[in-house]
Amino acid sequence: METLMVSVSEAEKIMAEHVTDYGVEMVPLSLAAGRILAKDLLADRDLPPFNRATVDGIAIQSGAIQQGIQHFAIQGIQAAGATPLKVKSLDHCIEIMTGAAVDPLFDAVIRYEDCRIENGQARIMRDASVRPGLNIHVRGRDKLKGEVVAEKSSILTPALMGVAASIGAVHLQVKKLPKIVVISTGDEMIPYDAAPTAYELRRSNGVVIEAALSKYKIPVTLRHINDDPSALKPALMDALQHYDVLLMTGGVSMGKFDYVPGVLSEMGVQKKFHKIKQRPGKPFWFGSYQNLQEGQREKAAVPAETLIFAFPGNPVSVFMCLTRYFMPWLAASLGLTSPAYIYAVLESDIYFKPALQYFAQVKLRVDESGVVIATPFTTNGSGDFSNLIYADGFMELPMGSADGLFKKGACFKVWRYA
Repeated sequence: METLMVSVSEAEKIMAEHVTDYGVEMVPLSLAAGRILAKDLLADRDLPPFNRATVDGIAIQSGAIQQGIQHFAIQGIQAAGATPLKVKSLDHCIEIMTGAAVDPLFDAVIRYEDCRIENGQARIMRDASVRPGLNIHVRGRDKLKGEVVAEKSSILTPALMGVAASIGAVHLQVKKLPKIVVISTGDEMIPYDAAPTAYELRRSNGVVIEAALSKYKIPVTLRHINDDPSALKPALMDALQHYDVLLMTGGVSMGKFDYVPGVLSEMGVQKKFHKIKQRPGKPFWFGSYQNLQEGQREKAAVPAETLIFAFPGNPVSVFMCLTRYFMPWLAASLGLTSPAYIYAVLESDIYFKPALQYFAQVKLRVDESGVVIATPFTTNGSGDFSNLIYADGFMELPMGSADGLFKKGACFKVWRYA
């Protein structure tokens, strides 16, 4: 019996049951940008590892000021990276540069702007505010040796890359990435670098998905199969045996040439759902394929289970399903926990009567009160890809509105573009 359409929340729950941990691997720091940490990073020494000057100036003992000393004999110049200098007495100081190690004898660094240097003497201005700890970054204030400096499941951003380098993390343990193939279908679809006839279209869906997955440094294989069951079956079987995830576009609706669901069924792929109560992207198909028996998996080079996310072919449907379902599933599989959505307030009314969950394209801005405002776009359907470059995400509007009206000022989730 044909499975009824599932709701958005039911589809989300089903896919969540198939969140997959693909393991971990070691990569050199030079190749780690954008990857996901699989293990906490620990400080290999105190951070900072010594008391350091945060300004250029002179290092003194602040107690000298309380004793009425305003003039200090300069005993030397302390450069960054050099062994800390000491002084003979309270009325002596050293000139010190930003980043240089400050000997524990000193507890304040006075800016050059707050003192005058003449004839080997430093005189502190009377209006200078001197106190213990002034302009000194104390050893271990940021982190102590052995403390966590970055938690696992963190994305290796440029800032985190810098932290990793500072603690000598030459190699990093990161989440292993799934092997993904993107398969487009359709006789009318030609390579994007080819010249189309009057009724052909250039392939763009694969490029969109590939670009979205580059966020996590996932390499993608792009393939295309025409609407021919005899061509689909061997190509899909090969993909099932070599990839963890198949992302398909097209061939899943109700047309006479939409062969994908039938071919997948013939191949033993288990359908989890076909069609979601939503617009756009209603014909979305999701399933899984078991390549091996339990006892064979460890010895084989093929994935134990391959997941198939088969999107409708229309570009907006592909982009919405990718943003709303696949990218959150991927983030969860990589151990990320931050939600992919935010909440925003509608700037104008939206009318949508069908008994479907509607994903409206919206432009986001923050008003003077700090509230995120969503301005909806009028589109020409799921084939109208051009508006996507002006919008920032899809606002998810719930089913069940009696009059189909979603009023200005109401607040809903917005799934920001991948």
